[in-house]
Amino acid sequence: MKQALLALLFFLAAGSAQGQSVLNRGNGAEPESLDPAHAGSIMESNILGDMMVGLTTLDAAARPIPGIATRWETSQDGLTWTFHLRESRWSDGTRVTAQDFLSAWRRVLDSKTASRTAQNLWLLKNARAISAGKLPPTALGVTAPDAMTLRVTLEYPAPYLPELFTLPCALPLPPHPVLQPGRAVTNGPYLLKAWTPGDHVTLVKNPRFYDAAAVKIDTVNYYTTVDTQSALRRLRAGELDMQTPLPTAQLPWIRANMPGALHVMPSLALAYLPINLRDPALADIRVRRALNLVYDREAVTGKVLKLDETPAYSYVPPSLARGSVGESRSDQNKVPQMDFKSISMPARVALARKLMQDAGYGPFNKLALTYMTPGNPDNKRLAAVFQAMARQIFVEVRIVTADYPLVLRALRQGQYQLAYTNWLADFSDATNFLDLLRTGSPGNYAGYNNPKFDAAMAAAQTQADPGKRAALLQAAEKIALADMPWVPIRFLSQTEAVGPRVGGYVRNAWDFHRSRWLWIK
Repeated sequence: MKQALLALLFFLAAGSAQGQSVLNRGNGAEPESLDPAHAGSIMESNILGDMMVGLTTLDAAARPIPGIATRWETSQDGLTWTFHLRESRWSDGTRVTAQDFLSAWRRVLDSKTASRTAQNLWLLKNARAISAGKLPPTALGVTAPDAMTLRVTLEYPAPYLPELFTLPCALPLPPHPVLQPGRAVTNGPYLLKAWTPGDHVTLVKNPRFYDAAAVKIDTVNYYTTVDTQSALRRLRAGELDMQTPLPTAQLPWIRANMPGALHVMPSLALAYLPINLRDPALADIRVRRALNLVYDREAVTGKVLKLDETPAYSYVPPSLARGSVGESRSDQNKVPQMDFKSISMPARVALARKLMQDAGYGPFNKLALTYMTPGNPDNKRLAAVFQAMARQIFVEVRIVTADYPLVLRALRQGQYQLAYTNWLADFSDATNFLDLLRTGSPGNYAGYNNPKFDAAMAAAQTQADPGKRAALLQAAEKIALADMPWVPIRFLSQTEAVGPRVGGYVRNAWDFHRSRWLWIK
């Protein structure tokens, strides 16, 4: 009898604990901001994607679907889009209106805001001139004819617009935005309950979300997991349900000991080293070319990381549509590539040494460079590998590790020489990578400035013919590749481990998994 009573009490206690389902997610680096105007990293997008919904949003496979807009029409020339909004509420009970989008976008583009993702909205009519301070935000080519209709005029056709409008920079803001935990006003599946810097962000279900009845998880904790080795231990102990990224050295162990948990997904992402062209030594094209020549991409992808990733000799992923959605870049003969790709590594090193000597460096006059990198184990390994490569060409690399937000801040402020970072495409178009090199782009960390490149990009974006547009984008990429403002390293695969409790997980190239589509088994 006593044992039966204890069993009953245990069952009741377990049932009570299970009344509130909790998902614990390892999210990598600490988010720097949850303000849509300033959020741009994958870590921030994960959290904001649970809190907010734009005109469009992502389904379980990270494909764009209707969000606050239930439907839209496009003019014959592709320049005017009319979005019709659903009846929905902010978490404080106020109505979500078209004006909330218009005000938010004007704020992102206002030069006073200094948004680091403003360039993603430059396709809106007059947006770039607004960002440059040449026009007031009210000149933006977006209007709200009524509370439930938003009319968007573009500078050029953009069939990928539904993808773009899922980004943080395109989210709406309520009339009186509040971003503090416990008080933040959202229109998405979850509310911001708590944010403990360096540890975790806690979200709780939003009862006023328009699809709240279908949201199965009550609480989501996003943990800061810069130390991927420690995160893996927490995953094994059941303290985490999901973790990305993973230490690549442990992937064989995960495959062998956690059947079905590991997901390795090729993605539309580039890992690269921006080169600070403001630095006198790095302004020398001979030095930049030498750094590109000596970087052994095949050794990194095939011997160090072993993720079947593609060595990068271009800036745009070969699998990405070439300018227009659906046009393959898979024909390698047509894809712009760095001109030394076919040269053997010993020959590359010899060329690099000659270039460095021509620039005035040698065994007794080495070039000293700093290399900034986030401090997770894989990034440290890659830094040490590059350090050894660079010694072959009279370059002494000093590795500086820092939290990811600090690396981003140094990049944005130009306070670095070389730094390791990556870019995951926001939408399926080559311009999303090449725009990072346009003069004035917030993502142009290298400080690259070539009028010919800018002109080719401008011509491509006003060209309606897909074939001609693709040719112009290729011409622009060739110009940038010759100038070498970056050291492209590899086209990334995303790695994630998912525990056995998680249901609804769908693999996708973006590695976006909105919590509203998941459940606890």
